[in-house]
Order: sequence, then C-alpha cells, then structure tokens
Amino acid sequence: MASQGSALDRYFYITKRGSNVSREIRGGFATFFAMSYIVVLNPLILSAADSSGNALGLERVAAVTAFVAGILTILMGAWAKHPFALATGLGVNAFVAITVATHRGLTWPDMMGLVMLSGITMFILVVTGFRKAVFKAVPEGLKIAIVVGIGMFIALIGLVNAGFVRRIPDAAGTTVPVGLGFDGKLLGWPTLVFIFGLVLTIALVVRKVKGAILIGIIAATILANILELTLHIGPSFDGKTSNPSGWSLVAPQLSPWSLPDLSLIGKFDLFGSFAHLGALAAILLAFVILLSIFFDAMGTVVGLAGEAGTIEKDGTIPDLDRVLMVDAFGAVAGGGSSVSSSQIYVESGAGIGEGARTGLASIVTGLLFLVAMFVTPLIKLVPFEAVAPALVVVGFIMVSQVGKIDWSDWGIAIPAFLTFILMPFTYSIANGLGAGFIAYVLIRTVQGRVKDIHPLMWAVAAAFVLFFGIGPVEQLFGVS
Repeated sequence: MASQGSALDRYFYITKRGSNVSREIRGGFATFFAMSYIVVLNPLILSAADSSGNALGLERVAAVTAFVAGILTILMGAWAKHPFALATGLGVNAFVAITVATHRGLTWPDMMGLVMLSGITMFILVVTGFRKAVFKAVPEGLKIAIVVGIGMFIALIGLVNAGFVRRIPDAAGTTVPVGLGFDGKLLGWPTLVFIFGLVLTIALVVRKVKGAILIGIIAATILANILELTLHIGPSFDGKTSNPSGWSLVAPQLSPWSLPDLSLIGKFDLFGSFAHLGALAAILLAFVILLSIFFDAMGTVVGLAGEAGTIEKDGTIPDLDRVLMVDAFGAVAGGGSSVSSSQIYVESGAGIGEGARTGLASIVTGLLFLVAMFVTPLIKLVPFEAVAPALVVVGFIMVSQVGKIDWSDWGIAIPAFLTFILMPFTYSIANGLGAGFIAYVLIRTVQGRVKDIHPLMWAVAAAFVLFFGIGPVEQLFGVS
C-alpha cells in the first residue's frame, strides 16, 4: 500500500485527490466488471461477413478487443493519470457494422481504414490544440448538463440492458418507445437478479459501506450463477430464437479455454474505401465517425471528471491534453486492430462511484482486460444484470448535480435541458451535445447576447447542423 508522500502517491496524486490505494484497486475492479461485457458484445456486433464474404471471427475480435482495451486503459492511467477506461465504443461499432453490411464492395479492412483516418484526424486536432479549445469554449451550465445527461444515459443503459425497461417495437403500434419489462410486466429470474443487486447496492451506499458497488456486483453475480446452474435460464437471444425471460447480454457460463488470437492487428486498408465507394462517400463516412468520437469523448470526460471531483476551480481538467491524446489514439488503435474505434467509457463512473480518483484505478482495469484475453470464460460469469445496478446508482449520483444549473437564465436552461434529455432518449452523447450547442447559439443570438458566444461555439454548432443534416447532404450529392 502506498503511504502518504511515497513515490506512488506523488505520481498518481492519490492523497491529493482524496483517495487511497485500496479505493483505487476497488474502483479498477468495479470499472472492469461494468464494461467487461464489451469483450463478448463487440464480436457479436462485428460478426457479419463483408462484401467479399470474409468475417472477422468471434474469437479473434474478442481477444483483440480485450487487448486493445487493456493497452489503452493502462496508457490512460500511467500517462494521463485519470480513472478513465477505454474500449471499443458502442454506437461507432454498430455504425461500422451497418455500413459494411449495406455498402457493396466495402470490406472490413476498408472500413477499419476509415476509422483510422478519423482517428488520425482527431490526433491532429488534439496536437493543434483545437479539441482542448472547444472544451474551454463550452459554458459552465452546459458542462453541468453534460454530467447530468451522462448520468441519465448510463442509468438508462443499466435499466434497458437488465431488462427492467425494454424497447417496444414500432410494429406493435405503440405510442412510447420503451416500457416496463415485457408487455408491461417484470419477467424472468434475470430481472430478479437486477432488483436484488440494486436494492443491495442502494442499501450499502446509503450505509456508506466501503466497496458498496463492488460488493453489489459480486453478490448479484453469485446469485445469477446459482440461478443459471439450477434453472438453465439461457440467453434472451441465441441467434435463432427469442427468450424474453433470458439473460440480456451474457448468460453466466464457463466457456472452453483457448490462447488469444491477435492476428487481426494490422488488417486494415487506409484508402481502400476511396477506391470502392468514391472519394466523396468515403469522406462523408469518415466525417460522421469523426464527429461522433470527437464529441462523445468530450461529454464523457467532462461528466466523469466532474463526478470524480478532478475539475479545477477555473474549470480546467488536469492533464487534459494527455487524456485527449490517448482518446484520439484509441480510434487509431481500434481501426488498426479491426475492432472499431476505442473511446473513454461512461461505465468508468462505476469505478469513480467506488472511490477511484486517479490513474492507478485505470492501470488495474487495464491489467484485468489483458488477463481477460486468457480467461474469457471467467468474464462470461458476470451477466449484465449483475452490473446494471452499479450504473443506476452512479447515474443517480451524477444527476444530483442538476441543481447547479441556473434555471432562471433560459439561454443556459433550455440548451441544458435539451442536452441531458436527448442523451438517454436518443442513446447518444453526441446527439445531446449537438442539440444543446445549437440551442445555446440560437437562443443567445435571439436574446441579443451574441458577445457571450465563444467563436468556437459557432463553429461547433455549425458542424452539428451538418452532422444532423448528413442525410439530406448525402442525397444532394447522390451518395447512398
């Protein structure tokens, strides 16, 4: 254990940030458990064959996903010194998979080349200081709204992926997109595991028990495995049939062991998409990826840093350049390894809620991801229903900052409102940011307070107008 004033303590600012080594270790474990599902989920999302009939392979994608997440998260902890973990970004990977499936002639190496190009562009924006300047240009009220929005977003992720709240198909002719359980009723033993974990975690947090979130995850995991062993519940979808009473993302189980296959690393074609799609179509696809990873990370960093209490009094985040550099490298590394862009995960909030405040927690999380390459059977023991309670509790903690917004100033209040409701409602941090930024510029202009708008906010708002209008732009130029 690091004593106050030791080299380890000084390097990671452990005492300065009000933490200790045991909290960092617990936080590192909590973050890993909260986001380890990506090792199983990412291969499923990227499972389709491309136009040439080639597939990436489930086992290879799983191994490389864990490897890249481990290296990037350790780099974040050791160099940027923040408790932020990185892995393949949900949303971007789905966009990549859909794009490959719907564009004739496009191969996986072509698409991963576009991801790399977006990452390289991001890297340039960080080096030139543009990305950091955008951080500084955002009004304080919107920064608070970002924290609140991410809190609502991760809470909804927990509720939906645990099956407590479920998407309702449009084909049913309903008037709302989500509902309670299945047909308005809570259904299945997995939902009971989530409720048990949530009640236990809330009780432990209220009692201020050390390790409350991690204890909740472990207890719910034990219950889940007992239920699966005795009742053979199975997954909610096995690739052919649907089981509403099954486990949401991962059915707890032990799988056969095998050595990790990292052969996907380097399997990309930087400019292959230009030859197959044309320059304009390729540039538009790269632009969409770029905007998504640019602003997703921005919102996530502000939200997590605010929750960790690492934002300085002047609104700056220590070592922000390094944080953004690692995040930009995540897109390059993800594309170059064929697992899609990697980015900072909102689930890092689980570790922060456990007390993590420094990069030491990220090193713990990263090492666990590297171990996960060899012990994926153990990862599958933790179903999402056991992790979801942590996300709901952390979401509550982050949303509690909503009182800091100046609701009397509609020029901030309305953009803030749009920011934090659209993040969960559209399942996208970038969409919430875009709506908030555009509304801020518009309302301040209507109020006659143009001088209050930072010049970069005009540029960012204009970029988001193009982002939201990318469909008509593609139609205008005849790009499918």
